[in-house]
Amino acid sequence: MRTRIKICGVTEPDIAQVAVAAGADAIGLIFHAPSKRNLELPQAAAIARAVAPFVTSVAVMVNPTTEFVRAVMAQVQPSCLQFHGEESAAFCAAFGAPYIKALRVTPEIDLLALEARYATAQGILLDTHTQVAAQYGGSGATFDWQQACYGGTKPLLLAGGLCAENITAALAQVAPYGVDVSTGVESAGRKDAEKIRHFCQHVFNFSSQNT
Repeated sequence: MRTRIKICGVTEPDIAQVAVAAGADAIGLIFHAPSKRNLELPQAAAIARAVAPFVTSVAVMVNPTTEFVRAVMAQVQPSCLQFHGEESAAFCAAFGAPYIKALRVTPEIDLLALEARYATAQGILLDTHTQVAAQYGGSGATFDWQQACYGGTKPLLLAGGLCAENITAALAQVAPYGVDVSTGVESAGRKDAEKIRHFCQHVFNFSSQNT
């Protein structure tokens, strides 16, 4: 089975189209004010409308209010929600929408227990924990991929510092259902079309050689 690809932190409709043309399965739309990739709802709606059929638009939020989640769902109409903060399982499941639960990996984290807690999630995304209080992803830093091999049963999405230069090693070690990249396909803080294509091609090459 081939590895799915999510290009996260997309801020322009044309980059969404580049990502889809490169073979991305999902586009991540960030709603987190401290992030340089944060979107206003009209911006995000325009990007979501630019996404081709059969490609998932994912609304990424960090500890949002119920009202904000409902506003995103109404105005942007994403295919899937991603909760990237300390949201409870009950909160994540309260909207009747497919969701991904992101977990920031620390050396002491019990991933099996957390996966069981978020039993209603469609998948579990593992990202790098940083010491910056407001930084929930997008750090460009990796974590110990051995921790991702925890034996869970839900689809595993690997994030955190991935790029064309390390993605083959990550896939070989973890064999995730999907990968999530943001900083690794940027140049000078903006999404780079050539890096997106290069990253996707590395994933496709690995998948074709290992199926």
